[in-house]
Amino acid sequence: MNTITLRTHFDGDHIVLDEPFQLKPNTELIITVLPQQEFDEEREAWYAFALQVFEAAYGDDEPDYDSVPLKETNHEYKGG
Repeated sequence: MNTITLRTHFDGDHIVLDEPFQLKPNTELIITVLPQQEFDEEREAWYAFALQVFEAAYGDDEPDYDSVPLKETNHEYKGG
């Protein structure tokens, strides 16, 4: 059998395959435990970056655009 990678998770009691796959009894497996902490730290870094960019784009000194028309008529346009 060729080496393959399967996504799994631990439900608190057992290691569970995330997708169906037939395993024969006594098939040798290698388990790699992925650290959850690194993923959370990376996610927090992306959230902080997104918030920083959002705040720069929509800061307190931005004008209120609610009363600005979204479409203006061009009176110089002579087309149909």
